[in-house]
Amino acid sequence: QVQLVESGGGLVQAGGSLRLSCAASGRTFSHYIMGWFRQAPGKEREFVGAISWDGSNTMFADSVKGRFTISRDNGKNTVYLQMNSLKPEDTAVYYCAAGLIIGEVTNDIHYWGKGTLVTVSS
Repeated sequence: QVQLVESGGGLVQAGGSLRLSCAASGRTFSHYIMGWFRQAPGKEREFVGAISWDGSNTMFADSVKGRFTISRDNGKNTVYLQMNSLKPEDTAVYYCAAGLIIGEVTNDIHYWGKGTLVTVSS
């Protein structure tokens, strides 16, 4: 079992930055691809980005490419989402996920966090 707990959300002005963290319990954290998704009010949950088990590969949705980065520290069982140049349209609940496949189309997600709210004011 892996439990995921997100933190770091909050209110930020457009153009600002936030770093989200996702702390995982369980000794199998490093076995999983880790990803971030978000769900804006009235919209479906969408893929944001993902990082391979060893941190060597990352991928992002076009909407955040160049602004967001993902990193992980397997020694701390934590994955991070650094969000820069935030826009009002980035406002959403951000969810951490652990799985064997995580992407924009295909997913095999085993665990979800409960989410953290990010609000970007204009």
